[in-house]
Amino acid sequence: MQHHNKLYIDGNWVESTSDDWLEVINPATESVISRVPAGSSDDVDRAVQAASRAFDAWASTPAAERRALLLRAADLMQAREQELIAAVSASMGCPQHIAGWLQVEGPIEAMRLFADQVGITEETEELGHSLVWREAVGVCGFINPWNYPLHQFVGKVGAALAAGCTMVVKPSEQTPLQDYLMAEIFHEAGLPAGVFNLVPGRGTEVGRALCEHPLVDMMSFTGSTRAGIEIAKACAPTVKRVTQELGGKSPYIVTADCDLTAAVRYGVDDVMINSGQTCTALTRMLVPRSRIGEALDIVRTRVAEIEVGMGESAFMGPVSSRRQWQQVQDYIQIGMDEGATPVCGGLGKPQGLEQGYFARPTVFAGVTNDMRIAREEIFGPVLCIIAYDDLEQAVAIANDTPYGLSSGVFAKDNTAALAIARRIRAGLCFVNGGEFNYQAPFGGFKQSGNGREFSHHGVEEFTEIKSAQLAVHAS
Repeated sequence: MQHHNKLYIDGNWVESTSDDWLEVINPATESVISRVPAGSSDDVDRAVQAASRAFDAWASTPAAERRALLLRAADLMQAREQELIAAVSASMGCPQHIAGWLQVEGPIEAMRLFADQVGITEETEELGHSLVWREAVGVCGFINPWNYPLHQFVGKVGAALAAGCTMVVKPSEQTPLQDYLMAEIFHEAGLPAGVFNLVPGRGTEVGRALCEHPLVDMMSFTGSTRAGIEIAKACAPTVKRVTQELGGKSPYIVTADCDLTAAVRYGVDDVMINSGQTCTALTRMLVPRSRIGEALDIVRTRVAEIEVGMGESAFMGPVSSRRQWQQVQDYIQIGMDEGATPVCGGLGKPQGLEQGYFARPTVFAGVTNDMRIAREEIFGPVLCIIAYDDLEQAVAIANDTPYGLSSGVFAKDNTAALAIARRIRAGLCFVNGGEFNYQAPFGGFKQSGNGREFSHHGVEEFTEIKSAQLAVHAS
């Protein structure tokens, strides 16, 4: 068991002013595998002060130098890929053979893509007698989630570094291990002291101190809508820029004329991967009423194939914590109480997996969109199947949600699917089984948050626009 007993501030590993600790628990074994300091508000102040001192020099560093550093960091991530996989797998429960392609390979690619966006602050546009350019927003505070901890870390940190910002990062209490590896990687890559600072801790202490600190110019948060609202309130007195990637209850419209087997299997896999702990998961599958029977047969076949565990053939690991497991159980009971019909799964743990926070892949039929299981984010392996009579009704059901992060459409071809996708109020849409793309922006509508991550749009979030008005003299 490896303990991390220090914080990374101003280019050095330093002691915390707190004597409190956070235990890191492996959800597959329920055992403590590490501990890290639970930082204090004084630790946050030290880190923010360091980031503030480093800002001017980093923001004025030529783009070519920032690009080289980001590429060096990506190369070091590649060299330590197995360590990153092991860290994510052990702390949040994703089986290692899945964590590689799902949790780590994409962030390495994204870091390299961010290296190609560093020139954003060296571009100047002429508009009449004015010049317009972008400058780094300043010191940033980042609060990261536990479900895709490296993915969201890179989405924030890589973009901010490309824009010329400095930062203080607070990992999730449950999954800080890969952030420690990234601090080592940035140190080895030669990132200047103070540009990147790492302060683990509780949201009530470290998170609040970041939100309230007057030298923090921007906060970026990934997590629940409830927590996002509190963060926005805490940031309001200092008028910080706040970007948020929050909850979702994403619709997935399956049309009557599509390849139903491909559509349903894709929908089941999308919800069950990462044990349902994916903010973009297509948890409301909308199926034509005339094809519900066929769809449920396909669901039963696919779910029966899903192995739960941590072995090489497992598709699902445990959920992340005892608390998360209980939340999933509570919602399964709520669904049954509301009158939904369990098609697969249900309460309790899979047979033979009594140790660990393993849940059964569960699918409900007979769901109506006014049920709690159709309106609230469960964040577990629970899929709701909702019948619709015509496409107009399907679109109305899809949009009848306070969320708007993700969506999906599976139709006879891309043209037909895109016509439906344009009518769904969500920040992204997975069309006919399309995959996540790090070259495209990611973010939501409505109560799923604001701002975008990844791509050049994500880098733009970390900049301010400035204009200079030039005097025009007659010749």
